[in-house]
Amino acid sequence: MPGIDECLSGVMAIAGARSASLVDWTSGLALGSLGESPTGEHETAAAETTDLVRAAVESQTFAGAEDRRSPLQDIIVTAGRSYHLICFIDTVFDSRLVLHLCLDREEGNLAAARYRLQALAEELVLG
Repeated sequence: MPGIDECLSGVMAIAGARSASLVDWTSGLALGSLGESPTGEHETAAAETTDLVRAAVESQTFAGAEDRRSPLQDIIVTAGRSYHLICFIDTVFDSRLVLHLCLDREEGNLAAARYRLQALAEELVLG
C-alpha cells in the first residue's frame, strides 16, 4: 500500500494533473505536494483548500444535516481553465485529511480523475 509520496505521484499520473497535495484541514498544512500550485505556493493553496473544506463540512446543506451517516466524500470546483477535486480521506486515527488535485480542463477527464483520486485515497496508508 502506498505512502504519501507514492500517492501524490499516482495523483500526478492522472491525465491533465497540474498539482497534487495532501492537506490536513484541521491545521491548514500541506503534508506533501507535487506539481505547480494554482496559487504559486503550496502553503497558500493548502490554506485556501482548508477554508473551502471547513465551509462545506460546517454547512448543514452539504454535510447532510438529516443523515450524518453520509459524510462528505468529495468537493469539485470548476474554475476557468481547471477543475479542483478535493477528496476526503478516512483514517484510522483522529485526523482530517483531504487529497487535492488541480486538473487541467482541456487535458483531463473529470469523471476518470475523480474515480482514480478516490481509489488512491482509499489506498493511502500513513505511517
